[in-house]
Amino acid sequence: MTSKVSREIVQKASKIKLLLTDCDGVLTDGGVYYSAKGEEMKRFSLRDGMGVERLRTLVHVETGVITGENSDIVLRRVEKLGIREYHPGVRDKASKLNYILNHNNITANEIAYIGDDSNDLEIMKLVGLSACPADAMPFIIEIAGVVVDSNGGYGAFRDFAEIIIHAQLK
Repeated sequence: MTSKVSREIVQKASKIKLLLTDCDGVLTDGGVYYSAKGEEMKRFSLRDGMGVERLRTLVHVETGVITGENSDIVLRRVEKLGIREYHPGVRDKASKLNYILNHNNITANEIAYIGDDSNDLEIMKLVGLSACPADAMPFIIEIAGVVVDSNGGYGAFRDFAEIIIHAQLK
């Protein structure tokens, strides 16, 4: 987990009801593997999966995935983790945020988002608390409220989840 979290971040994290995440570069390391037959594979961190479960059971915070990809592999991971808020093939994540707010009857201040690249920039500016992996693009690191210690695919989501859990259990 990120070693130092400001009082302001803890205050924002204490209000979160839904943690949204990008997939590639956050839940995965951003790599894609193809076999000679063209089968695609992605690597997911089991620690991140435990973060989803801990958010749900300890502090009743749900998780959602918004991704530009439309992948059966990501769908299987989302289903395995019991994530109901899944939005594949989204090019404009900031516009999708309005649907999510209305659908869940919550405000932007009650949403956290973790992303790593240019397609995450606008939504990160709109939510109550934003974060990025340690290896995110430099312009994302500049605007993120929290830069976690882990890289994408290696526990970055879990790091952010633990900040929210800790803030809400205080």
